[in-house]
Amino acid sequence: MAEWTERAELLFTKEGLHNLQNSNVLVVGLGGVGSFAAEFLARAGVGSMTIVDGDVVDITNINRQLPALNSTVGQPKITIVGDRLMDINPELKLTRVQEFLSPERAFEIISPDFDYVLDCIDSVTPKLNLIIGAKRKRVKIISSMGAGGKMLASKVKVSDISKTMNCFLSKAIRKRLKGENINKLKVVFSSEIQDEKSLKLTDGKNFKKSFYGTNSYMPGLFGLYAAETVIRYLLKKE
Repeated sequence: MAEWTERAELLFTKEGLHNLQNSNVLVVGLGGVGSFAAEFLARAGVGSMTIVDGDVVDITNINRQLPALNSTVGQPKITIVGDRLMDINPELKLTRVQEFLSPERAFEIISPDFDYVLDCIDSVTPKLNLIIGAKRKRVKIISSMGAGGKMLASKVKVSDISKTMNCFLSKAIRKRLKGENINKLKVVFSSEIQDEKSLKLTDGKNFKKSFYGTNSYMPGLFGLYAAETVIRYLLKKE
């Protein structure tokens, strides 16, 4: 085992760390949730990862996203996050997909080669198709629901989507999944009531019609819960 994994091995055991190193994970979306989740996975010792994002850093990302600095504004998130992951673990088998996933591509990109998929997309239609693709192809997935408009860290949890509350994104996704006869989905969500005064409408580009105000810690916390769920599963994988 590499020297940098010494402390992880003490907690994970040699077998668990071996499982992580032989795992293959897909992270879609490298914003406030996905960028932190990808880093937690890399630092845990996941051996193969595919990251997907077509966006560049915007100055408004600085309040919450790992790759966002004044010095990185305008640069592709896939480059910044990918380079950072390789600096953490130079032996990581990393595949970078620099594109905004259309609904069709969101379905296509799912492969049985992946042990787990982390859905960190914040646009409903591509998000829905990624989930449907994973379910149809029997690939495990955890999906991040709405972190915007939320303030209380204690209200964040992992649950089945049927048990979510006070989350408009969960409600929309749940309704559309029901039409696809998909009734189960592991999600990260917050049961806190969203601050509707923080909502802002957009021009609808990239399948996103609106967004809520965000703080520095909530998206990263969603990413932490998603990464924890995946890591704990991979540690025990047969």
